[in-house]
Amino acid sequence: MDLLKQKILNEGEVYEGNILKVDCFLNHQIDCVFLREIAKEFHRLFKDEGVNKVLTIEASGIAIGAMVAEEFECPLVFAKKSKTKNIAPDVYSAAVDSYTHGTTSNVMVSKRFLNEGDRVLIIDDFLALGNALKGLIDIVHQSGASLAGCGTVIEKGYQHGGDELRAQGIKVESLAIVESMSHETGEVTFRD
Repeated sequence: MDLLKQKILNEGEVYEGNILKVDCFLNHQIDCVFLREIAKEFHRLFKDEGVNKVLTIEASGIAIGAMVAEEFECPLVFAKKSKTKNIAPDVYSAAVDSYTHGTTSNVMVSKRFLNEGDRVLIIDDFLALGNALKGLIDIVHQSGASLAGCGTVIEKGYQHGGDELRAQGIKVESLAIVESMSHETGEVTFRD
């Protein structure tokens, strides 16, 4: 998606430790007009997959997932990273290591919201090692639902998480795949 690549080049910042900071438009301050274009592109890529639920993980995936779910005219379900008093005790859960935060969360989804017969599209902002997607895929499998695929806005191709999932036969669509980046120069290159 050329518009996304240009936005990354114009507004993104590369930090030491393989961090691509796009918080000015994607995951802290959100450019809603731009996000609508992202959602339309995910709808185009997955429109023939029978999607009836969109699944993401809090917090950065929620805004993206909500707009994608609106395109599919279906509910958004998001995995919570911590148990709260208002979540049902009966949950699907999976451990997810966060590359960015350097922590492990036990993410959970109430069993009320994913069921056999659901066709689930997983949406997230970033794909690096694939840990978040692997955890969400595990939750989809626990529920008996079927996986329509995974859509990520930005994939760090050099970390190979997306390649690993694709090798397992999972449909993974990333709107921009970063091939390399340098915090010294700020240069970002993309996979064709």
